Amino acid sequence: MKKVLLTITFALANLAWAQFTTGTVSLSTGMTVKLDTSPTTVTMTLTGPDTSYLGVGFGGTGTTGGMGSGVDGFIYNVNSTSNTNIDYSFAGVGIPPSPDAIQDWTITSNTTSGGTRTIVATRSLAGGAGDTVFANNTSPINIFYAKGSTTTIANHGFGTANRGYAILSRAVLGTTEAVAESKKLILYPNPAKSTVSFKNFDKIKSVEVYEATGRKVKSIQLDNESINVNDLQSGNYYFEIRLKDGSTSYEKLIKK
Repeated sequence: MKKVLLTITFALANLAWAQFTTGTVSLSTGMTVKLDTSPTTVTMTLTGPDTSYLGVGFGGTGTTGGMGSGVDGFIYNVNSTSNTNIDYSFAGVGIPPSPDAIQDWTITSNTTSGGTRTIVATRSLAGGAGDTVFANNTSPINIFYAKGSTTTIANHGFGTANRGYAILSRAVLGTTEAVAESKKLILYPNPAKSTVSFKNFDKIKSVEVYEATGRKVKSIQLDNESINVNDLQSGNYYFEIRLKDGSTSYEKLIKK
């Protein structure tokens, strides 16, 4: 009986630490979108014509394509020289969206090739005020989307060639690859009370620590292989570890 319970516990723990993806989904506008989640972040890969603005909204439903009051989204404005505003809130169909006071999305890559733009952007699962909270599981994600020459995404009628609505299903993301990546580093002791150390710490560029809810609690620049965790309350934490080779690894810590 104890063995069965232990197996179930480990299975649930592995599921909570898994990563999920929608895969690359082709949209009716000629755009594609892919949403990947980890226990701490959501990463969006968006493609479309490099002469158009590209917009994706999250969480809405209904015959209006989801553009209801209070939902939020991401818009890359091809006409902007800076794109400092990419995080938007919507007020309903026919009403232009408004940029959020705090911009939670960060564009990590923006490239063009053969007339197609590819944007990679990321933010925390929770985001900020008014943002859709993404879950790191297999639950579907409702989106609406549009392309055009201006940021008036609300003015494109539902069902036209420039706008649409979709429900994105999700599956576990590269379990084998994710496990192999996480084994690059070992966090010890675990559980820990006051300090933890990293094996191969010289490969680490930076460390961000998140609560189990996805809220970031601290950022760390490693000077040596050990860090102090006395300031963390008892509970479960996730370490998002950015490596010098450009990849990211994840470790779970139990704080006594």
